[in-house]
Amino acid sequence: MATELPLQTSANKASEQSADSLSCAVFGASGYSGVELAWLLHNHPQFHLSHTFSSSAREEESLASLYPALAGRLDLTLQPWHPSLLSHLAQQVRVVFLALPHEASAELAPALIAAGLVVFDLSGAFRLHDAALHQQTYGFTQPQLPQAAPYGLAEWTQLQGNEPLIAVPGCYPTVASLALKPLIPLLAEHCTPIVNAVSGVSGAGRKAHTHTSFCEVSLQAYGVASHRHQPEISQAVGREVLFVPHLGNFKRGILATIYVQLAEQVDAAQVAHAYHNAYAEQPLVRLCDKPPSIGQVAGTPFCDIHWQQAGQQLIICAAIDNLLKGAAAQAVQLANQYFGLPSAQGLGLTGGIV
Repeated sequence: MATELPLQTSANKASEQSADSLSCAVFGASGYSGVELAWLLHNHPQFHLSHTFSSSAREEESLASLYPALAGRLDLTLQPWHPSLLSHLAQQVRVVFLALPHEASAELAPALIAAGLVVFDLSGAFRLHDAALHQQTYGFTQPQLPQAAPYGLAEWTQLQGNEPLIAVPGCYPTVASLALKPLIPLLAEHCTPIVNAVSGVSGAGRKAHTHTSFCEVSLQAYGVASHRHQPEISQAVGREVLFVPHLGNFKRGILATIYVQLAEQVDAAQVAHAYHNAYAEQPLVRLCDKPPSIGQVAGTPFCDIHWQQAGQQLIICAAIDNLLKGAAAQAVQLANQYFGLPSAQGLGLTGGIV
């Protein structure tokens, strides 16, 4: 078992590292969200990506061997993680990003916090505030942390910069919550929002499965009335929702169509004011004059939102890239906020690695 952790520095970034840069590590960098996160951090002007880790079951390999688009651009080794490396890691980095399965994050995060590291967790291990609901949803006991983890919906969160762990929202909850939260005071009392959303196959992760193969995928609902993101959306918006996810035969992106009943006398001007008041100063939310397409957000950190009123019914269409605004880019956006940096800093890249 490894006991030493060599300090890594990507060759084409070494000369740019400044004394005040924030050294960080990514766990789960072999996965789709993890590699997108590694690429964003590598190109960020204030963060210095020094380590990328995989599970102990994998062999050491270069990140570029898994993702050839990184060849000559990000020359880091993907190292198998062993708990014996923790003390060395804590001496070399300040910030850790976890792009791991839920139970793996739940096991690892408390040890990282105890070692004095700041953790941004992209799993569902700490998103739900109700421990019993977490047990029911994820099937394991939620670990206790030194203080409750804030739920990091970036445009609706104010981090203080002293939290030990920030729970990064899921992809479906991000797009649904950003679309719904400005409207909550305008909804009819007994309105239950209906969220229909379609995601590309990258949302299922990198590991091969027959049902996510392009040769097998058509357009199909899944997790109907049982998807783990439904309670997360309800928690985020403060109201029960009906959520039906679908899998589409495209690589990345989410398009959500949401239906709500407005309270009596609520008009189009009030709806427009609610959205503009919420997002006028938020650079990564774009309010659109026509329904957004996945193509206009794929490879970007934006959430695009359009709405159309029909009587007291409101139809909202919202789109994000599930791997960026729905995962990696939002994690970086939260880290920016945590360290007092501009919200969109380091998020100007487009295209993505996957």
